[in-house]
Amino acid sequence: MSNILIIKHGSLGDIAQACGAIQDIFENHKDDQIHLLTTKPYFDLFKKNPHISNVILDKRLSKLNLIYLYSLMRVIKKHNFYKIYDLQNSSRTSFYKKILFPKATSNIWSSTETTLPEGTTKKDFDKDSVLERFDYQLKNSGIDTKHTMSPDFTWSSSDISQIKNYYELDKYIVLFPFCSPHLTSKKWPYYNDLINMINEKFENSYKVVVAPAPNEIKESSDFNALCILDNGKALDISQLSSLIKDSSFVVANDTGPAHMTAHLGSKGIALFGAHTTAYKVSIERENFKAIQVSDLSKLSTEKVFEKLSNSIS
Repeated sequence: MSNILIIKHGSLGDIAQACGAIQDIFENHKDDQIHLLTTKPYFDLFKKNPHISNVILDKRLSKLNLIYLYSLMRVIKKHNFYKIYDLQNSSRTSFYKKILFPKATSNIWSSTETTLPEGTTKKDFDKDSVLERFDYQLKNSGIDTKHTMSPDFTWSSSDISQIKNYYELDKYIVLFPFCSPHLTSKKWPYYNDLINMINEKFENSYKVVVAPAPNEIKESSDFNALCILDNGKALDISQLSSLIKDSSFVVANDTGPAHMTAHLGSKGIALFGAHTTAYKVSIERENFKAIQVSDLSKLSTEKVFEKLSNSIS
């Protein structure tokens, strides 16, 4: 039995997208121990993943923090990893490779860097969709990919029956109107208009809810929707996963919860402006679609409601 390492630091949407790749690595290494290196927000979450034996924490301190770097490298070397699958493909993980296996090919260290198509730069390769890049990387590292293009995030869910009972949630629609403060171009400005239309057209047969992150709880009061919390605190990722999975529909900006919805198999739509494309981030699934426009301020409430209504009617 050998030790295999997967590296996936984040973000939330990227974690959901990587589930299929992680499952394929597991199924191609059935006789091995699968370890995963990740960051604090996802450390406890990955302990629930049935395809991972052990989770290693990377605090991602400065690369100039030599004491921490030495300590982390010791932890990694202690396991004597037979092969490493870098699903993060960042400058940091490239730096780790230079320390651990500076001359390694894809036989030892699988990454975009070691599996690039001949004559292609990483910049060119990054134009392909996220899941296509994972699929190419793993296939060129000897992995038979059956799940990479179809991630399944349902393992992340937990029991939220008490929360649902408290808020009397039966038929409900979840909105994710939030975005990072520095990415306001991702934010659709008409969520309250949509809420009013949902309540009017469906005659209040669906509750409309929001589930903010800790730093979004204050902002949630800006929306005429029921704010779902756990004893005054934001839901953790597993609770959020269950809330999404049991919902009738999700409407979201291009954020982590949108990607969760896509890979939970739930119905919904993501609203995209010009910042990227739905194709590039691999978000469209059988039940989850995207509306792509050049300017989100010009996307009408009526068009979003039409998509929602056609899906749940």
